[in-house]
Amino acid sequence: MAAMMVMSSSTILSQEVVGQVGEVVGQVGEVVGQVVKYHLSDCHLVLITAARHSPITSSIIRHLSVGGVACVVVEAGSVVSQDHLAQDHLLQQLWGDATTTCRGLILDLTSTNDSEVVLRLSETAGLRKKSDTVVVAVGGRAGVREVLLHHSLRNTLHALYLALHHHTSLTPPPHPASRLGKPHTGEGTVNDDVWVYRRCMYCGDGEANIQVIGNWMVQSIAQDIHALFNEQLNTMMGHKLSVVAVPHFPYMDFDRSTEGPGGVISPKDTVDSRLIHTFANVLNFTFEIREEHELSWGLLENGVFTGMMGQLQREETDLCAAAGPSPERLRVVDFLRGYPSDLMTLTSLKPSLLPKNLSLIRPFTGELWVALLVSVVVCGVILWLLQRAWQWVAGGRRISYSSILLYIWGDLMEQTAIHLSVSYSGRVLVGWWLVFCLVVTTGYRSSMVAHMTIQGKTRPIETFEDLAKLHNWRWGTEPWLLKGVPYEYFSKHPDPLIQHIYRNMEKVSREEALKKVLAGSYTLVVWENNLYITIASYYTDTHGNTPYFTSKKGVSIMAAFGWGFRKGAPFYPRFHQIISRLEDAGIISYWTKETISKRVRENRASAALDTQIILAHTDQDDGKEVVLGMQHLQGAFYLLILGYSVAFLTLLGENLTRCWSSPR
Repeated sequence: MAAMMVMSSSTILSQEVVGQVGEVVGQVGEVVGQVVKYHLSDCHLVLITAARHSPITSSIIRHLSVGGVACVVVEAGSVVSQDHLAQDHLLQQLWGDATTTCRGLILDLTSTNDSEVVLRLSETAGLRKKSDTVVVAVGGRAGVREVLLHHSLRNTLHALYLALHHHTSLTPPPHPASRLGKPHTGEGTVNDDVWVYRRCMYCGDGEANIQVIGNWMVQSIAQDIHALFNEQLNTMMGHKLSVVAVPHFPYMDFDRSTEGPGGVISPKDTVDSRLIHTFANVLNFTFEIREEHELSWGLLENGVFTGMMGQLQREETDLCAAAGPSPERLRVVDFLRGYPSDLMTLTSLKPSLLPKNLSLIRPFTGELWVALLVSVVVCGVILWLLQRAWQWVAGGRRISYSSILLYIWGDLMEQTAIHLSVSYSGRVLVGWWLVFCLVVTTGYRSSMVAHMTIQGKTRPIETFEDLAKLHNWRWGTEPWLLKGVPYEYFSKHPDPLIQHIYRNMEKVSREEALKKVLAGSYTLVVWENNLYITIASYYTDTHGNTPYFTSKKGVSIMAAFGWGFRKGAPFYPRFHQIISRLEDAGIISYWTKETISKRVRENRASAALDTQIILAHTDQDDGKEVVLGMQHLQGAFYLLILGYSVAFLTLLGENLTRCWSSPR
């Protein structure tokens, strides 16, 4: 009888435990279903479980299917056991495609021994790169801190943990009396067995911590979820951000510390320094800015970036200042557009006055002079043929071609040398030729007056096409520019013109390059805003005169400048929101102009400018009336001397021919 009573008690206890476990499992499935219903109904859902036949997983799937929600179910153990190639193939489509804008992750951690496998799989799948993914974990209360503060969730903004008090008793124990100590009396409610915790990003003095929400009532889940998941990152609680920078004024500039390359720096008044202080005031964080020890934005070498991009790729820093995007960089960092990028411009000497010894022929282009000469010859030939045809029919005196050619040329010079007795057809041709001569001579005289009044100048160098057409011309750029996107642009551009520019480009410092530009036949290729400050500060007089000309048709290498963030940085959306407001209000554009003007004033105040030296390389046109002198009409005298020489040679040839042909 005693044995029967013991067996009866054991059976009753086992039934009570099974019943309680069933209620807990159902409660968990319903809570997860409510979370999905009110916040993740349109999201891409992934459920990772450690056990293939977990009651929690089955309950969650059942409640999701009732709501018409589908999810991807992954067994962590089977995926981890695969080789790397198969594992990468399985994880590629885990988070959906490029059009997926909302993601949810459910972790079944009720199998205590395999919870680390689930979290490791989340890390391998790149959960850290998707900070907006909502994570709901289910496990025991003992693992709350371990899970919510796990390294794989370091960037996750919204993470919940449903803690089960009896998660180890999901199956009835063989000897419940010995395990539980005493039979479960049934006191308390199911809600006491499911407690909810959340991960807060910066509530632990600027670091991640855990908050207890309590036990949720199913009836109030909708209100609680709405208040929890719509919370924005309004404060970072004094969290310290690590920033890396390369000097590139007006966006970033700093005073180097005594620590050497890579040390902490003190930023000067620049656009980025104003932005970072604005962000820090709004989001309540501190920051430390370090210099990139190689002063490099970053180049891709064997799949790994160097410079600032490399630090972000390795997650050694949180963000970098003043960088540009590229397809390769966007694969490893998140880019925040801050301001329009500089144009790559060409700086050469200002256009100089054209040589004055060519003033006589400059009113017409070379093509027009050739066309005019051809017209004289053709018109002479046609008139000579008409005259010969008339002489063959009617007879009369024959006129030589040389006489007709001189007649045509005299009409063009408005000085007819001879009078030809020609036919009516010849007179018609001569009449039209006189009209043609009137138009040509009138155009020449008016153009001559204009060129004499306003002295012409050489054509400025505006584009790479203009630069490539020049003979005996050199160009260069600063070495630091070829440590980032400009290097990728020039070295990988398919256009043969750009390749020609890159192959012949010299690496030279700015000071040396500007000296070479003053010497002539040299062009500096550099960012527009950055060079403008140097020219306006040290190579421009008080009247704004400078010997340098900067092209107005710059090349846009990048769509924009901005900041780079490590992949999955949780504060990236808030930075994007704030900088968009500043840009829409015109603050960033105003700051850019203000910092440039301020730096120019500071440089000019601290430098002793010698305007006479600066302007010695410029040929200024004061706009006064031009008085024609020998320098303007020297071309006419050159033509006269040429005519004398040709006439003398002709006379010499005639005499020699006469002597050789006369009988002795």
